[in-house]
Amino acid sequence: MTGQDAYTAVADGELTSRIAQQIDESHDELVNTTQTLVRIPSETPPSDTRGCTSAVAQMLSGLKEVDTKIITSEPPIDNLVATVRGARPGKRLILNGHLDTYPVGEVSDWSDSPFSGALHGIKLFGRGSADMKGGVACLLKTFQLMCELRETWSGELSLVLAGDEESMGTLGSQFLLDTVPEARGDAMLNADVGSPVVPRIGEKGMIWVDIFATGKPAHGAHVHRGENAIDTLRQAMDALSTLASYPVKTPEEVARTIAMAKGISEPLGGEGEAEILQQITVNFGRIGGGQSPNLVPDWGEVNVDIRLPMGVSAAEIESEISRLLSPLASIRFQITRRYEPTWTPPDHPIVKAVLSACENVLDDASVANMRVGASDARLYRAAGIPTVVCGLTPHNLGGPDEFVDVSELTTVTKIHTLTALRFLTES
Repeated sequence: MTGQDAYTAVADGELTSRIAQQIDESHDELVNTTQTLVRIPSETPPSDTRGCTSAVAQMLSGLKEVDTKIITSEPPIDNLVATVRGARPGKRLILNGHLDTYPVGEVSDWSDSPFSGALHGIKLFGRGSADMKGGVACLLKTFQLMCELRETWSGELSLVLAGDEESMGTLGSQFLLDTVPEARGDAMLNADVGSPVVPRIGEKGMIWVDIFATGKPAHGAHVHRGENAIDTLRQAMDALSTLASYPVKTPEEVARTIAMAKGISEPLGGEGEAEILQQITVNFGRIGGGQSPNLVPDWGEVNVDIRLPMGVSAAEIESEISRLLSPLASIRFQITRRYEPTWTPPDHPIVKAVLSACENVLDDASVANMRVGASDARLYRAAGIPTVVCGLTPHNLGGPDEFVDVSELTTVTKIHTLTALRFLTES
C-alpha cells in the first residue's frame, strides 16, 4: 500500500474500523499497563523514574526495528526515547509524555495505597493514574500499533518519555530537545491531562516573582517607632494586582479559537475560562513575615505566579513589574522563572489530524482551544515544533484518590493512533 493509498484508506474508514476494533480488544492491556506504571513510585521530587523507564523498555523489547534509548539527564532522572521508521522517508512525529508525578502527600488521606493501581468499577486509582501514566499507556499502545502498520506510513515516529516534567521539564523534555536528535520532529502529540473532547493547541506563559520587604522592628504597641515590612509588602502586592487589568491585544486567530471553543470547553475547564485565557492573572501563592503578633515585622516575603496570555511577552511584563515595584522603598524582587505564551495555528496539519481523529472516535463534538495550565508542549513550541495536547480527563488531580476513567484509555489511544497515521500518510 502506497502512502497515498494508506491516507485514502484512513480517510475512508477502511483502516479506522480495524484499528478501533483492535484497540477495543486491548482494553485490559491498557488497564494493566497503567496499573504497572502507577505501582512504580516516581514522585517529583526526586523524579526517580528509573523503574518506569525500565518497565517501558521491557514492554517495547519485543518490537522489531525499534531503537530504544534510556537517557539519564541527572541521576536519578531517566528519560526514554524509542524510534521506529516507516516504509519510506518522510516527516517525524513525536509522541510525548512524562513519567514523573506529583508528590503523594499524606498517605492516610488516600482510600487505597497511592501506588495500588486499585480498580473500582471504571475508576483506576493511584498517584499518576491520570497525570499521566494512563496517558503514557495510550502512547505505548499507539507506538506498538504504528510499528505493526509501518508499511502503510512514511517517515519516523519517536516515543519520547520525560523523567522531569512536574518541576518544569529542565531535565526532561528540554534536556532531550537539546541533546537527542530523535526527540525533535516536524510535530508533536502530547498526552498530558485535559480532555479528548478539547485538544489544546496553545498555553499561557508564566513569570514567577519573589518579593522581599525589609522594615524596622519595634514593639507592637509602639508602631510609631518601627517600619512594618508587611505593610510595605502589601503595597507591592496591590501594585502587582493591577496587572490583571493590563491591556492585552489578543491575536485575532487566538481570540476566534477561544470564542469558538467556549461552549464546549468551559463546561470542562470551568466558567470564565475564555476570559482567563485572554488576560494576565496574578496569584500570590505563598507569604511570610515577622516574628510575633506583638512585634512590628522587620521582614516579609511573597512568591507570585503571573500567567501571560497570547498577545503579551515575558519581557514586556517584566518591564511592567519593574515599573510597578521599583519606586517602593525597602522592596527588592527577583524573577525566578519565565517562559513565553505559545501557540500552534489551528490550520497546521497536526491540529487538523487530531481534530479529524476526534471526529472519527468521539460521539460528541470536539474543538481545539488554548490551555490554562502548562505542559511540555510549551517547550516544543518554543523550539519551533508545532504541538497539540490531547489526553485523559483528570480526577482529583494532585490530591488524594487521584483516578482515571478507564473507558477513556481506549478512546484516547484511538485518537492518538489515527492522528499518527493521518499525519504520517499525508503527502
